[in-house]
Amino acid sequence: MSFQDIFKSNFLDSVQSFSLLDTALALVISLALGLFVFFVYKKTFHGVLYSSTFGVSLIGMSMVTTLVILAVTSNVVLSLGMVGALSIVRFRAAIKDPLDIVYLFWALACGIVTGAGQFLMAIVGSLVAGIVLLVFVNRKENDHPYLLVVSCDDDRAEHVAFAALSHQKFVIKSKTVTTDGVEVTAEVRLPDDGTTNFVNQVAASNGVRSAVLVSYNGEYMS
Repeated sequence: MSFQDIFKSNFLDSVQSFSLLDTALALVISLALGLFVFFVYKKTFHGVLYSSTFGVSLIGMSMVTTLVILAVTSNVVLSLGMVGALSIVRFRAAIKDPLDIVYLFWALACGIVTGAGQFLMAIVGSLVAGIVLLVFVNRKENDHPYLLVVSCDDDRAEHVAFAALSHQKFVIKSKTVTTDGVEVTAEVRLPDDGTTNFVNQVAASNGVRSAVLVSYNGEYMS
């Protein structure tokens, strides 16, 4: 079959067949998979501000991608036009958490596989991916990182303040020295049942102006 034969009218008529039942089934399955992705996203979210619109967009992305794949596989002319149209579209959105990219590609993959008619593959793959994310993202750490910011009058006060941290695991992250005094930022690791009374001891040290302890996960502070 030559390239010209592909675009004969009888061929175009044959590929324009539309099955309402298959389309409805694919959209229903993509909706269920999108809801599952949304559920896993809510259970594994550990960011500062939860965005409900991002979760809903995962559902919409799965269904819209399924619709696009169904259209592409049913009409060769439409598939060529879709390639040209999507090549000039640019999607730009700020991704605050690298894990959000995983959910975007997951929802996209669900739509592609479902639109291609591989329902069992989409369901099994989503279940496996969801279980892996739930297990590893929600895994409890033995200790939690905190940032301790101490403002001191001089070096002597700094040594006295950090002497109170001798029984804690800490690493100096930054140190700023000015004519007004010294400010030191340290990362402190505390267990789940760890107490924060040492902050009071640091703040009560001679020459210490203030001691601030904030929760820190490596990407944001809360």
